[in-house]
Amino acid sequence: MRWFLASTVVVGSALLAVGAGARPPNVVVFLVDDMGWMDCGVYGSRYYETPNIDRLAREGMRFTDAYATPLCSPTRASILTGQYSARHRVTSASGHRPPEPANAPPYPPSAPAQRPLLYPESRRYLDTNIVTLATVLRTMGYRTAHFGKWHLGLTPAYWPERHGFEVAWHCAPDPGPPSYFSPYGVAPKHGPGVRHVGTITDGPPGEHITDRTVTEALRFLEAHSHEPFFLNVWLYSVHGPWQHKEEYTAEFAKQRDPTGRQGNPVMASMLKTVDENLGRLVARLDELGLSSNTLFIFYSDNGGNVHSWRADDPKVRSIRPGHPLYETYQSYRRWAGEQPPTNNEPLREGKGRIYEGGIRVPLIVRWPGRVPAGVTNSTVVGCVDLFPTILEAVGAAPPPGQAVDGVSFLPALVEGRRLEREPYFIWFPHLIPAVAVRAGDWKLIRRFEPHPDYPDLRELYNLPDDIGEQRNLAAAMPEKVRELDALIDRFIERTGALVPKPNPAYDPMGGLVPKFCDAVVTGGVLLVRGGAGGGFLGTAQVRIAGPLKLVMTVRTAAGGKGRVRWQLADQSDFPAVGQSLEFDLPAGEQWREIEVEVPVEGVPRLVRLYLPADRAPVEIRRLEFRGAGGARRLWEFQ
Repeated sequence: MRWFLASTVVVGSALLAVGAGARPPNVVVFLVDDMGWMDCGVYGSRYYETPNIDRLAREGMRFTDAYATPLCSPTRASILTGQYSARHRVTSASGHRPPEPANAPPYPPSAPAQRPLLYPESRRYLDTNIVTLATVLRTMGYRTAHFGKWHLGLTPAYWPERHGFEVAWHCAPDPGPPSYFSPYGVAPKHGPGVRHVGTITDGPPGEHITDRTVTEALRFLEAHSHEPFFLNVWLYSVHGPWQHKEEYTAEFAKQRDPTGRQGNPVMASMLKTVDENLGRLVARLDELGLSSNTLFIFYSDNGGNVHSWRADDPKVRSIRPGHPLYETYQSYRRWAGEQPPTNNEPLREGKGRIYEGGIRVPLIVRWPGRVPAGVTNSTVVGCVDLFPTILEAVGAAPPPGQAVDGVSFLPALVEGRRLEREPYFIWFPHLIPAVAVRAGDWKLIRRFEPHPDYPDLRELYNLPDDIGEQRNLAAAMPEKVRELDALIDRFIERTGALVPKPNPAYDPMGGLVPKFCDAVVTGGVLLVRGGAGGGFLGTAQVRIAGPLKLVMTVRTAAGGKGRVRWQLADQSDFPAVGQSLEFDLPAGEQWREIEVEVPVEGVPRLVRLYLPADRAPVEIRRLEFRGAGGARRLWEFQ
């Protein structure tokens, strides 16, 4: 690894040159988990109180168009490598799961028959063959340390210590900590009696893990203040479980957001703890006289969480007495009611989605005397750009022979101006799989298959005019779509992205079996003919608790009566009476959405759908059974 010393270069800018004998700048990356773009005062919140974050913006540069990936681990891997998730293959938040074997195939062997595509698996660890930012800096003589959340590998072979950090303090690399308060507790999912996977140690009872993380970081800082250091402070806050300092929460519960957007006192309390600890760290840098020689980066790993702990979530309904999170959940409900953790408006949606609410995040950079203070910058930047920016700032060359996808935005920092940069990409083949490109003012989302909530395969937005992504311009601007689509094609080729591939077990009928009638999928429609002898579509795949709602997008020229019959899990046959419901299908050439309340008590084993296809063909574009708590079974035939 000594080749880094030989390849170190001096940055040409007079402002940033590391002169002969001069000490290179320190680097601090302060990463908050799940902090949304609107979750501090300087970005527009009128509810959360973040005086230290706001002060950091006054003393540094605030970026308005900074991006992460929709989930945490891909962003973290990209910060350390400068590579898109499509290249390093940490594409989802799976770093808490046992690492897959080195020869594991990148795709699952199969998928449910109703899924037309196989999606690639995320790598569960950051590959140690990739040279990280910490490794480069350590080879240059930096002292390197990581404190807080890791989530890039469960086992010691992939811990921070194997990626260039000589000092590390981290607990089980889970999405959230075992507990926010000491004793930090057992991580039961890693086996009975397994305590503190990682290097974490308990503090005094009731100590908050955010306070402790920064305390450990300050110890490192003070011990190495006389030599260059790279300090990674990656907080667990404000990720779930939403454990909070109730004395803070009680004060926020008395307040109201004048804009009506935000108002969750639990999140406000957690953000206050984050803000206080940011203030502790910055103040100590100032006291030690290190600030003018410290590149300080404040950032978030994905957009704000707007979906967790909803009362209609089946996982939430399972939190009952005896559950490890029962007390936490009760406290959250007592203070926050039915509110989601935060609200990202005017951005659309949040964490786990490829809309701006899931990927646009706060980014503030402070470097007194180098970066102009109080400047707002609209340059498009992202997690892959931190690696080359930091290397240029400290006077280092990138690792030879290793691809770097990011571009340095150091000129934007030192000159205080917007840079026109090459297009930026978000690769996310999970949850609602998609890829997006931001090119100038334009953003194109490409989905791999239709989704009931997101039916358009292409979505085009002009973000300065429509930051909330409400007006899809794809149909009106086909040339712009083709232009941006071509950029995505080149991105996929350049990074070796693993695109979805056909599912060999795909059944376009999705487990619907025609009996005494004919049924075929053609042109994105299930076409049903015949049925004079009582024909029906049968399925054993509606295994969700009732009562059910049948929702169909359907059309038939003749109309007529339809019927649903069901057999419960504990029944051996269909009852002669009861458990059957008749409904009307209107005649016409227009597509209609039919909703039928089906009074199923329990979980059906078999369901039969009778249609008046003997009178005229019945076309079905979409068929869905919705159950209690948001559960559903959906067929789409496109």
